[in-house]
Amino acid sequence: MENLPHGTPLYAQVEVALAADIAAGELAAGTQLPSEDALISRFAVSRTTVRKAVENLVARGLVEIRRGKGTFVTDARIQQQLTELSGFVEDMLALGRHPTARVLGKRIVPATDAVAEQLALSAGTEVYRIERVRLADGVPLSLDETYLPLAIGEKIVRHDLEAEPIFALLEDKYDLPLVEARYQLEATVADRRVAQALDVAVGAPIFLIERTSYCAGPRPIDYEKLYYRGDLIRFSTLLRRRPRG
Repeated sequence: MENLPHGTPLYAQVEVALAADIAAGELAAGTQLPSEDALISRFAVSRTTVRKAVENLVARGLVEIRRGKGTFVTDARIQQQLTELSGFVEDMLALGRHPTARVLGKRIVPATDAVAEQLALSAGTEVYRIERVRLADGVPLSLDETYLPLAIGEKIVRHDLEAEPIFALLEDKYDLPLVEARYQLEATVADRRVAQALDVAVGAPIFLIERTSYCAGPRPIDYEKLYYRGDLIRFSTLLRRRPRG
């Protein structure tokens, strides 16, 4: 089962393992969940443990009980609201998911024209580039490229970025509260690099979000290119009508 913190209850371990199977497509939307007896045998746990895990999956909307038929997998895509500035860990915890990260690289690079523009720097200025795969319930969900001004980047990379979210470090460790962000979202496809990181086929559908986050000033402090798997996430927002007249 998933490598969870020591002391994690058995039902939570079963829940995370089944959620990972759903997210990975091993338990596809519309298919019936294995029987209680099959799950008891697979995980070597009690019936009570299996039932508690399934109850939690129902509460999260990952499975549904059809009276007289059994328990079936619902649409596995995560529904994420774009209504406020929040980080990946905050988003996943709010959805009842288990967020983790895998750092692929962190290094100093010269800012391209695009990066320099977003961070209000001159092109060629040295910045820190951090690349991470973000996982939900053990399944790769996004590839994040983060660009930080050099001075703050040198501080951030000293931390364990597989355990500590960058937003939390900026705000709690370095007293740089974020006040707003500019988002751009477009549909694209996975190139070889993105496909390898997210364990999808080259050409698979991807949501690309470019996000520039600002601290007081406003001053740009964090520019990101976030590549989300199109088969695992759906974004939604609430738009209000501008008063007429």
